[in-house]
Amino acid sequence: MEQPSSSVRVRFAPSPTGQVHIGNIRTAIFNWLFARGHGGKFLVRVEDTDRERSTPEAIRVLFEVMEWLGLDFDEDPVYQSACVSRHKQVAEDLIARGLAYKSDKGASGMGEAILFRMPKEDVRFTDLIKGEIAKPGDSLQDFVIVRSDGTPVFHLANVVDDIDMGITHVIRGDDHVENTFRHIRLYQALGAPLPQFGHLPMIVNHQGKPYSKRDGAAFVGEFRDTGYLPDALFNFLSLLGWNPGDDREYMPREELVAAFDLARVQSSPAQMDLKKLSWMNGCYMADLPIALFREEAIRRLQAEGLVDAATDAAYVEAVLELIRSRVKVWPELIELAVYFFREDYPFDAKAVRKRLLKPGVSELLDRLREGYAGLSEWSESALDEALRSALGADQENAGTLIHPVRVAVSGQAGGPGLFEMLQVLGRDRVLTRLERGSRIAAGTLTVGE
Repeated sequence: MEQPSSSVRVRFAPSPTGQVHIGNIRTAIFNWLFARGHGGKFLVRVEDTDRERSTPEAIRVLFEVMEWLGLDFDEDPVYQSACVSRHKQVAEDLIARGLAYKSDKGASGMGEAILFRMPKEDVRFTDLIKGEIAKPGDSLQDFVIVRSDGTPVFHLANVVDDIDMGITHVIRGDDHVENTFRHIRLYQALGAPLPQFGHLPMIVNHQGKPYSKRDGAAFVGEFRDTGYLPDALFNFLSLLGWNPGDDREYMPREELVAAFDLARVQSSPAQMDLKKLSWMNGCYMADLPIALFREEAIRRLQAEGLVDAATDAAYVEAVLELIRSRVKVWPELIELAVYFFREDYPFDAKAVRKRLLKPGVSELLDRLREGYAGLSEWSESALDEALRSALGADQENAGTLIHPVRVAVSGQAGGPGLFEMLQVLGRDRVLTRLERGSRIAAGTLTVGE
């Protein structure tokens, strides 16, 4: 069982390599939620002893990602590379007490490594997620804690650092279960109290294999660059392997902190569902304060060259209001907005074939254009009435004209409500585009001309 206490101290201990995998940051999120929910401390230890991979740039990326996700920590980060002398001192002490020994392991001639002398008694512990776990002592062999080149191995450094940092709960991926059996013996050899261990389920693809770059975006930076919101990704990853015990999914951070409980973390693998992430991001996009949405949207429209200082601000505002609810991730904004600002907007080839290149469509578009040109009021209701008038006796089958009109004026098969869209586009744009659509339907003009 968990032991809620203000003395809770957990850590996120990544080995920075330049990219931060979602599996690693999910571990950080679970530790952060656990600490915040128990009024404890969330700490960071940078395991940077691999100097070739753990470069200053890789470490910078790590902290940048954590800041983007709002994973604040409570004490200065610990850098494992600064603790190497402490690790070696502990290894020498273990030798002096007969609990470790030197050996030219494998007769490599590279020098003597230091091996921990593994007791032969069975090892067992109660995992906060998996329950009781045990392993026969005779299946655990002595293992290296300091390499022949004098560098401490993960097992020793990890345990010594956790002891020195006062870590009370070690919450990490279940690929570390085998390591935990060894680490327990190291804790005992060093006379330190055991932390509580909780091993999180791995993240898998739809085939049940470990989720990787081959399955889609796998690094936090990719999701950020794609346009996902940090709170949406945080919420989504919080539910990968955990649930609040009810049907809630869209959960702001304060709700996640209040509800998080390691007892509800599942032991089976958690499947990555990008469609669910997009849905969740859409929820957070919809809840963005309008000022923030407008500011970011205009920045992106400007970057694409769709708007500039001369663009009618009221028109931009009307477009954003119309498409806002349909933007699930930021890059979709451009696809949804492009035809409002450019005449060379792309056409969906399938929609053109299905909706425009059909007998009678050209004549219908011409009739509608004539009706729209004569409108004294450019409003949704007037646009709707004029379209039904153009249909004549076929008013019950309004789709025969609604769909071609949409493709003609936007190039797309779907989008905002047609008459809302026509009203925002304005009379001149709509009439010009209906004429072009009629010519495409008649075969006298090709898409792109």
